[in-house]
Parts: sequence; structure tokens; C-alpha cells
Amino acid sequence: MAPRRPAELYRAPFPLYTVRLHPRRPLAITAGGGGAAKTGIRNGVHFLQLEQIGGQLSASLLHCHDTETRATMTMALAGDVIAAGQDNSCHILRFSLQEPEGPGTAGKDGSGDKGARRRRGAGGGAQGSTQSGAREVRVESLQRVRTDFSPDALQKAVRFSADGALLATGGADGFLRLWEFPSMKKMLEFRAHDGEIEDIALGPDNKVVTAGRDFQCCVWQQDHLVTGLRWHENLPGIPDKAYRYQACRDSGTFLGLGTVTGSVAIHIAFSLQRLYYVKEAHGIVVTDVAFVPESRPGRELLGGHEAALLSVAVDSRCKLHLLPTRRSLPVWLLLLLCAGLIVATILLLQLAFPGFL
Repeated sequence: MAPRRPAELYRAPFPLYTVRLHPRRPLAITAGGGGAAKTGIRNGVHFLQLEQIGGQLSASLLHCHDTETRATMTMALAGDVIAAGQDNSCHILRFSLQEPEGPGTAGKDGSGDKGARRRRGAGGGAQGSTQSGAREVRVESLQRVRTDFSPDALQKAVRFSADGALLATGGADGFLRLWEFPSMKKMLEFRAHDGEIEDIALGPDNKVVTAGRDFQCCVWQQDHLVTGLRWHENLPGIPDKAYRYQACRDSGTFLGLGTVTGSVAIHIAFSLQRLYYVKEAHGIVVTDVAFVPESRPGRELLGGHEAALLSVAVDSRCKLHLLPTRRSLPVWLLLLLCAGLIVATILLLQLAFPGFL
């Protein structure tokens, strides 16, 4: 049976380029904008409260952080610290959640920094009026570091190490840069790709994986190439304008994919068996995807589903993709079936060989 069309979880007033989910809080952070062009399209980072309401996952707008003329193209999250790729730089932000001071506390409107939140359900439309008394989000700008030096500079990929002690950045100039965090002291810099770096992953043993627009994927130890894959060498005959994936995230169990044509898929990570696919879920390029984490708050948000994936796109929408729990037999029934199989095998052996026991 084909999956249902994904629900619209949230709609922003600008194109969305990135989304992250907090590992320990029911919080989604999404960002984008119109950049420096004077089109009237704003730029910002939106903080969304996630919760189950009436059996559906709902997103409530907690806070709109204005990024002035800078559109956020990519984000990395380490606890309550955000590394945001904007134009030619990486902006380091810290946010905090605070409970409302008391009943009747009214904040600013949706374009401000406080208070009121607009509740949105899985149907996407606003559900009633904005609510006061919501938790307040405060955002502090810590520092800004230039991380791309090409003529058409664009910071495209940022990634924290698992312990938050290292930040990797890559952009349009093809250079991978590694930074100590939080000091932002540059540790390493080298050209990793001929052209734009599309994505970065930090692995164990200080290995770094980079994917570039030059159709190469490389594994680095410091600035030494450990191994590399080149699209045309490993899959000969693939044209330059081949259908390609745009966004990819691995939850450890599942692999979430978004394409340049707006389609979204979920695969089993170890076997690549496809469990979910919606063609043109957005109808335009999917810019990022993120799984609801498998932590306790994340499990509470799943509502009985095996996995939930959020996707964002240039169409300004954040959509929810739910993977139903696959049917499986309970452990006690499996043990009972195994015991019955053993007994049946012994009986057959006794019939075939009367002196077996």
C-alpha cells in the first residue's frame, strides 16, 4: 500500500534550507530566507515546539530569530549551540528556553523575539489563535567566523563532532576547514574538492567524509586522502545531468533521502531496502531532512510509529513523513513456535528411527 501524502507540519514566510531536531528536547529548528536581495522576503531561524495533540504530531512556533540580510543555508547543533552557515561565514548562536513569568504574559507578535506561539497541527493550517504563556526562547550571538573565500562565497556545510569539541566547515571554495570549538581556532585547512563541498560527516578516529559537486566522495585522515569514490568511475555511463539525491540523513537504523525533484524516501540503513517513498512530496528541491531522534522525548513524539522524518524545501514547507511500525511477532510467540518446531522434529525422528531416543 502506498504511503499517505505527507502532512504539512509548518509553513514559513521564506524558503527553507535546513532543519535540525534537538536530541533531548521536543524542539525543531528550521531556517532559510531570501538572502540580501531586496525582494521583501525575510531571513530567519524559527524554533518550533513539537508535541502530540489528538494523536497527531503538531508544531508550534515559539520564536523567530531575525538574521537580517543573511539566509541560513545550513546548520549544525551541539546541545543548545547552533553553527549557522550564512553567506561566507559561520555564525555561532546559543539559545535558551525559559518558562513564562506568569499567566497572561503577552509577548511580541510572530516577527518578534518573545512569548506567543502559533499552534499548527499535522494538517498545516493554523489551529485557533496564537497562545500566550508559551516558553520563551532567547538567542545570543556568540561570534562570526569567515569560512569561505571564493569569489561567490557560500558556506554550504557545517558539522559538529560527537563530543562538540570540533567543528568542520566546507563551502563553495572547495576547502575543508576544521576548527576547535568553542574557541574557533583553525586547526586544519586544505582543498578537498574541485568546486563546492556539498556535505560533511565526522566519523570515529578523527576521520572526515566530504561530498562535493565534482561527483566525488572522499574520506580524509587530517589532510591525507584515505579513500575516495568517484561517481563516473564506480557507475560508468551515468551522465552529468543524472537524477541525484540532494539531502541525506542516517538515524543509525534508517536512511532518509530527499531529491532535487522534491521526492522523499526512507530506507533501512544496513540493507538499503526502501520502506517509504513519496514522489514529489514537495514538488521542488528538497533542501534538508532530519529524523525525530530515538531519545525518550523523540519516542514520545512518534505516537506509535517506527520513525518520523521531517523534510524542508524551497517551497517554504516543513513536511512530516511517518513510517508505520512494521508487523512483527511478539517474543513469547516466537519462543513458542520454536519450541513447537523442536518437539515436532523430535517426533518425526522417532517415527523415522524408532531407537532414536
